[in-house]
Amino acid sequence: MRARDILVVEDDTGIRQTIAECLEFEGYAVRQAASGAAALEELSRGDLPSLIFLDVVMPGLNGREILARLRAEPETAGVPVVVMTAAVPALTGPIDGASALLSKPFDLSELLDVTARFCGPPSLSGGAATV
Repeated sequence: MRARDILVVEDDTGIRQTIAECLEFEGYAVRQAASGAAALEELSRGDLPSLIFLDVVMPGLNGREILARLRAEPETAGVPVVVMTAAVPALTGPIDGASALLSKPFDLSELLDVTARFCGPPSLSGGAATV
């Protein structure tokens, strides 16, 4: 596990790429997965990220299912997972095992704050934007 390595799991290509580009601009190493199955495949390779951004609503394996699988495995149980959702949290209920929650849309400052909490501060300074 590398301290500044992040996996972004998001089925919306535009959102996934925007998050990745923002984090890469700030000096983080970012891997991407477009589905829950792709995320599990990426994680099975053994080089665990220091943080996972995980969309809740995805076709196939959704974020809750992925998070439950991650928490059930000793290798991935300790990896911080920030869940992202456009649904109102009160309607979706608590998300067991999540390290933090980002409600979409979120500002770049929110993304960087939560990333810094788990991976250390960005190495470069960026501007304000909304993802």
